[in-house]
Amino acid sequence: MIKLVFCLTRLPHLSLEEFQTYWLQTHGPLVRSHAAALKIRRYVQSHTADNAAMNQAIAASRGAPEGFDGVAELWWDSVEDFASATSTPKGREAARILLQDERRFIDHSRSPLWISVEHPIIES
Repeated sequence: MIKLVFCLTRLPHLSLEEFQTYWLQTHGPLVRSHAAALKIRRYVQSHTADNAAMNQAIAASRGAPEGFDGVAELWWDSVEDFASATSTPKGREAARILLQDERRFIDHSRSPLWISVEHPIIES
């Protein structure tokens, strides 16, 4: 299995609450509705806790920059499934719709994403 990790930064005009509400209640169901066309096996949203002081203290303790507003994780069975997800007209249309919706709440210029392979170290 492979995973796409997407560190999200909200558009400047949105509060954290507005961003997370839209992401969870509007974009999440939209991803779910196109998952089959894009061969997505799993989708998880991790929302940054609304505790600015704690987040700033954690970042400062490591000399790190400020964090993100959330992280999206999407899984595919294989690199081939990921690569072929947009090879069909239905897959291309689904990708177009999701990207168009992302532009409503995500600052893409400050939101890195990459493909990863998980190596679980501790599992319960």
